[in-house]
Amino acid sequence: MPNSIARLPPDIRYHQGGWLFLCTLLVFFLTSLLLYGIYAESRQGDPQSAVELPTSFLTSTVCLIGISVVLHASTRTVRRSQRFATVFFIAIAAVAAVVFIVIQYRSMLELLGGPALAGGTGKGVAGMVVVLAFLHALHVAGGILALGIVGVRTAMGHYDHERHWPVDFAALYWHFLDVVWVCMLITFVLTTGGIAL
Repeated sequence: MPNSIARLPPDIRYHQGGWLFLCTLLVFFLTSLLLYGIYAESRQGDPQSAVELPTSFLTSTVCLIGISVVLHASTRTVRRSQRFATVFFIAIAAVAAVVFIVIQYRSMLELLGGPALAGGTGKGVAGMVVVLAFLHALHVAGGILALGIVGVRTAMGHYDHERHWPVDFAALYWHFLDVVWVCMLITFVLTTGGIAL
């Protein structure tokens, strides 16, 4: 009996695990951005480090923010036990996330195919932008998988006004991805030739 009293209820453990996961990701992305910033600063004198970023980075940013807005709506509908509306919002977010991935993929190909990789030391900065954007896209892909799982479980009636932490966490995760991407984009703009408009 003493062991069962000492253990935390499952919901509290899920909350703690979710926050620990996000904190770990935060440290990872902050460290990556810091290292990128140091590297890009050391390359500021190189003419090829002034590569312009694709305009589609802005389009993907709008798409990512839209996903967060839709998922925020899903947290409201699940609290009202509106299962089908919640599933609808999660499905819309998942489709928009796939669109985000496609836009990012094309942006990275455009960046890699540009003059930055023709030679010189500027290719390091452009390459680092692609690596960080790719790492972010991998986390988006994980988020798409999570949306699929949460969407199916919502459709099966696992979440309602009393138990909705997975839906809340999915939205929180996407808000986190938004903030990380915006910080990355600002860092990229400040350390390259800006966005090609």
